[in-house]
Order: sequence, then structure tokens, then C-alpha cells
Amino acid sequence: MCKKMSGLKVLYKIQVKGRVQGVGFRQACIREARYAGIFGFVKNMSDGSVYIEAEGNIEQLKELVNWCRRGPVFGSVKDVTVEKCDPVNHNGFMIRY
Repeated sequence: MCKKMSGLKVLYKIQVKGRVQGVGFRQACIREARYAGIFGFVKNMSDGSVYIEAEGNIEQLKELVNWCRRGPVFGSVKDVTVEKCDPVNHNGFMIRY
């Protein structure tokens, strides 16, 4: 559970389900996030989903969520859930294991 968001910068906790592991999703997500100036991380989960923590302004984050709904060429996204939270001041954007 997150605290209510405040200010211009927010954190989105995103879960992406479908065929999203083994298809280059994390690498493509890094490119999209860095291009948009978003900070955070992307991580494969044991249930086959991908989890993303992304910090930026609402417009940047909406663009990333829209990309997540499409995913990379070889992926197949079935569901994307988003939870808005207060930022935690991530540095850079990387893969977490």
C-alpha cells in the first residue's frame, strides 16, 4: 500500500502480465524509461510477470504505461496494473534481480 501522491513527481508501481519474460521486455523498458527521463527499476517476478517502479511526472509515466500495454515486439501483454504513490527518489533506471 502506498501513501497518497503529492507534488509533481510521482511513483508508479506497475505490474505487467502476459508473455513478458524472455522476450526482451526489461531491456526495452529501460530504453523507453531512460528516453522519457524516468527513474526507477524493472524486475522479473517469480509468477512470470514484470514489476516496474517508475518515477517522473504524470505525462512521462502515462507514456511508459502506454508502452507497457504494447510491450516489445515478441511479447504479449495481457494485463497492466498501476498504483500511484509518493516518490522514493530513485537514481537512474536499471534492471533489478
